[in-house]
Amino acid sequence: MTEKENSNNVENEEVTNEEAVETANEQVQVNSPADTSPEDVLADNEDADVQPGVAGDQAESMSDVMRDVVDITPGDLVKGEVLAIDNEKQVIVGLGGGQEGIIPPRELAGERFDHPSDIVTVGDVIDVVVLRDIKDKEQGSFILSKKRVDQRKIWEELQDKYNNNEVIEAPVSKVVKGGLTVDLGVRGFVPASQMDTSFVSDLNQFEGQTYEFKIIEIDPNERQLILSRKVLLEKEHAAEREEALDNLEEGSVVSGEVVRLTNFGAFVNVGGVDGLVHISEIAHERIDHPKDKLSKGDKVDVKVLKVDKEQERISLSIKDTLPGPWDNIEEELAPGTVTKGTVKRVTDFGAFVEVKPGVEGLVHISEMAHKHVETPHEVVAKDEEIDVKVLSVNPSEERISLSIKALTDDNESNQKSKEEPNKKQEDKPSVKQPSLRDDEEDGAFTLGDQIGDQLSSFMNNDDEE
Repeated sequence: MTEKENSNNVENEEVTNEEAVETANEQVQVNSPADTSPEDVLADNEDADVQPGVAGDQAESMSDVMRDVVDITPGDLVKGEVLAIDNEKQVIVGLGGGQEGIIPPRELAGERFDHPSDIVTVGDVIDVVVLRDIKDKEQGSFILSKKRVDQRKIWEELQDKYNNNEVIEAPVSKVVKGGLTVDLGVRGFVPASQMDTSFVSDLNQFEGQTYEFKIIEIDPNERQLILSRKVLLEKEHAAEREEALDNLEEGSVVSGEVVRLTNFGAFVNVGGVDGLVHISEIAHERIDHPKDKLSKGDKVDVKVLKVDKEQERISLSIKDTLPGPWDNIEEELAPGTVTKGTVKRVTDFGAFVEVKPGVEGLVHISEMAHKHVETPHEVVAKDEEIDVKVLSVNPSEERISLSIKALTDDNESNQKSKEEPNKKQEDKPSVKQPSLRDDEEDGAFTLGDQIGDQLSSFMNNDDEE
């Protein structure tokens, strides 16, 4: 019998089955994860990966191993040859010296399989861990596990990847409370907050998909593996933002997508970075809210107004990519033109009237009526639609002078011109004239008498002087 190494370092000593189980229990407590049952034993002694006498570095072939009787106890990590697969889908493994063990289906592999032949083939030499011995020797001497050996190797590989800051790839298994599980041969957990850079209300969309993850926490002894996809996405987005900021030039026109609307404007994503279109830069005309012109998901052209790389802020404009409302305004609204408009603002000195989208003109208080107007509110009201006459246009300063009373003059003049041809000249009111003849009957003074008396008095005054 060859020497064997176990967790108690006992040499050439007969160990009963009960003592072997106790030995395995001690190994589980020391080397295995906390949630591992006493049977879930994985030898953690790197020098004891292969038992002496079993096919390995010290044995040239399985035939050499078979010639020796191997003393095997629970907790040992040994090599064995797949001999057969029975009707219960158990794998029969030869351990040397005429000893055999069985691998139940649940202990064959961590992944799902239809038949053991999907995992192993007769003649394969595999690593297994001894879980316990069997009193019924007809079906083999030991219960073995290939899955736990494989998982141990996986944990070691994952630990190395974590230490080297490597990225791993794995499929999402299912949605669980608080997040998702992924299959890496061992179970990994992705908290809901670590699946994306923004809140995700429905995690089912990720189930069955394969993604890259970063290990943010690992503890093989506790079988704890926490993963994150968010940290990778944030890194990608940061690289995209940096590239986008480098490529954006002030004054250039680029395409983007509306990603968010606020009371003060709209955020548009341009090449991986969000820029702000202030509400005053959405349209030439005044709007109350960005939703009056835009919706989330709209594709728009924007002009880059300013790029602040340090603060990662971009100012954009939509209206600068649209035709200007003041273009050809002198042709559309030449002086003397009568048009309709909407009162947008009423001030102490007049009212601003929108005569076309983005074009407002001023009706000064002096142009509201022929009578004296104390306040423009006496004549117009906000949002009222009125007729106005264009007095003057100044495209360079974007100013238009309008008048309401000028329309009243025109109407009165037109009405008068229509009425005059049909109107008969009325006699002027009679004015009683002084009589130029003597009225003997009344004995009244005539006009001549009055003039004569005044002239005589005037002459007499001259003589006295």
